[in-house]
Amino acid sequence: MRKVREALSSRRASTAPSAAGKPDEFEGGLRQGPSSFAALTGGHDVRHIASQGASMPRHAALAQRAATQLEACTVRASDGRVFTKAAPKLYPHQWSWDAAFIAMGIARLDAVRAAHELESVMSGQWKNGKVPHITYNPDVPEGAYFPDAARWDCKAVAPGNARADAPDTSGIMQPPVHAIAALETWKAAQTQGPAAIAEVKRALTTLYPKLIAWHRYLLNERDPERSGLVTLFHPWESGTDNSPRWDEALNRITVDSALLPTYERADLKHADASERPTQSDYDRYLWLVELYKSAGYDDAKVYGEPMIDGKPYPFLIKDVFLSALLVEANEALAQLSDVVGGAPEDKRQLESWAARGRAGLETRWDDEFSGTTDFDVRAGNSVRVRTVANFAPLIAGKLGADRLSKQLELFSSRYFCGNEALVRKLPPSTSPLDAAYQPKKYWRGPNWPIVNWIFARALESSGATNERRALVSESLAALDAHGLYEYAHPETGEPLGSREQSWTSAFVLATVDERALPQR
Repeated sequence: MRKVREALSSRRASTAPSAAGKPDEFEGGLRQGPSSFAALTGGHDVRHIASQGASMPRHAALAQRAATQLEACTVRASDGRVFTKAAPKLYPHQWSWDAAFIAMGIARLDAVRAAHELESVMSGQWKNGKVPHITYNPDVPEGAYFPDAARWDCKAVAPGNARADAPDTSGIMQPPVHAIAALETWKAAQTQGPAAIAEVKRALTTLYPKLIAWHRYLLNERDPERSGLVTLFHPWESGTDNSPRWDEALNRITVDSALLPTYERADLKHADASERPTQSDYDRYLWLVELYKSAGYDDAKVYGEPMIDGKPYPFLIKDVFLSALLVEANEALAQLSDVVGGAPEDKRQLESWAARGRAGLETRWDDEFSGTTDFDVRAGNSVRVRTVANFAPLIAGKLGADRLSKQLELFSSRYFCGNEALVRKLPPSTSPLDAAYQPKKYWRGPNWPIVNWIFARALESSGATNERRALVSESLAALDAHGLYEYAHPETGEPLGSREQSWTSAFVLATVDERALPQR
């Protein structure tokens, strides 16, 4: 396997222009140097080759651009960490589930660098096992991103959990895909030589107990009912921030403006407001942060005690999408236990957790939807909206023939990829036939390359190889046409959000043919 360790770990690249024709780069505190674009291709610039019509493997130019984008977003922070920021301007820190997917893409080029990405994101882990959704870059100027570390104030609010010697973090979590990334990194290392195998094994041996603690936190603290389904305390924890899955719960929340500190959104400096969550959404997001802080980020208090407004914590939702990813992650970690010499009882526990998760998803099956729906703990009812969360059983895998057939039919139906309004057969985040569908609005309709990747993995593991091949082909064609965007308008293909998104680049590197990868 070809490596670009120097490119991804040691070199800095100049900013690639965005699909909109403008740079999307934030330089805050980072050392910049000349582009190593040519170094990645053995001295040839594939953009020039492509313009001359020379024969290249399909998607080679796209893969080159993806590698260059990831190199440009590599951060050497003053606290000693090396990691990849999620996007140049809009997301200048290390995001939890972004980092895991980024590692999976980088691993095809350099498994050692991928392992170090995972070590960096796990460095912010709390004592109770929680992996926060943001590990902050200490070199980002004040005001460049909101909410910043000071808004969460984790080390002061939760000194028993947020470690004083760790990087600053947020107080909430994100989907637990890190063990999946760790296993993929190990697989990639097998073709990269003895030194890479040894270093990756060292890193994974260190990470293994941390990943066990992370999963135990989710299965204990976030599922006290032992339902097999993880409870969210905040929409951001889902990774699908403004999905209509959260509308009913958010609409029940009354924000006490006297107790909500003032704030200024930074996201609207770098993205179109029509593509982002609304101001009323943000008020509720920040109110939930204040409520969680008032409980000292204590999960048991969130479940059982009144908050600062004298009311029960208002947002408790069993998330089927996240729970399905945890099933896959538990099974990946069980496989890793054999690699690192994990205790047999840990492996049995992981297998038991995976079984519990599948059983929990079974309770959320909705025949009318041919899929699963979330459960609102506070309201005591199902969240019946048509979104990608309906495919949680497909993501968890090991479906019987009948359920698999129904999920595949749903995937290709008018509710999702088969809708006649779509410009490409790619899954909209919210169904065009759902009343909440908004094709430009973040998780309320746009197609996300990262979701395509999740589905591609699920289809492959389910044996739906033709569907997987078609999905990846359509996804790469869209990125070839419009760049490494965060998400896209499902009816026009217009790129939206950040125009240079790191996990989109990782998706490209993870799915292109071996011959299309950058060479050195």
